Amino acid sequence: MREGARVLAAVGLSGALVGAGLVGCGADNSLSGSVGDLFPLEVSRVEVRRNAQALQVSYFRSTATDVDLVVRVSVDTEGLELRPGQKVDLAGETSAGHARATVVHLAAGEPARVLAPVEKGDLVLDEGGGSGEPTRGDFSMSFQQGEGYGAGRTLSGRFSAQALDGGFGPEPRP
Repeated sequence: MREGARVLAAVGLSGALVGAGLVGCGADNSLSGSVGDLFPLEVSRVEVRRNAQALQVSYFRSTATDVDLVVRVSVDTEGLELRPGQKVDLAGETSAGHARATVVHLAAGEPARVLAPVEKGDLVLDEGGGSGEPTRGDFSMSFQQGEGYGAGRTLSGRFSAQALDGGFGPEPRP
């Protein structure tokens, strides 16, 4: 995974909890699919992050005592120009050999689980896609058969939220 996408993945729950007030339209934020046999797909809020290397959509579920990361879909945008109406293939790898899309599930008190590689799928933005823009869209995917968490299952989602800056921040990196 490239450094920018790695930084987005590292933002984690702490950054997400800070942004708890940034909630998209509830009706537009939903998940479905057969991965629901493995964990609940109820969504309390959605967060979208964007930097030059990746688009990340995180779905959260608030419980009485915790906040679960239901799924985080990270899309490596190498070689892509994300724009509304364009269908992005989520399967396979970038030209640099990184997975085009990765999906993670993290429930409170459990280890983080990376779902099996995406076998086929796509993402389409209805609007936005850049940092600071209202961003709305949907995705659907199926995971490769075989070994791995979620193997052979499906996942679809809709999202609507203000895209937060997933960059490195104002300080230059050493």
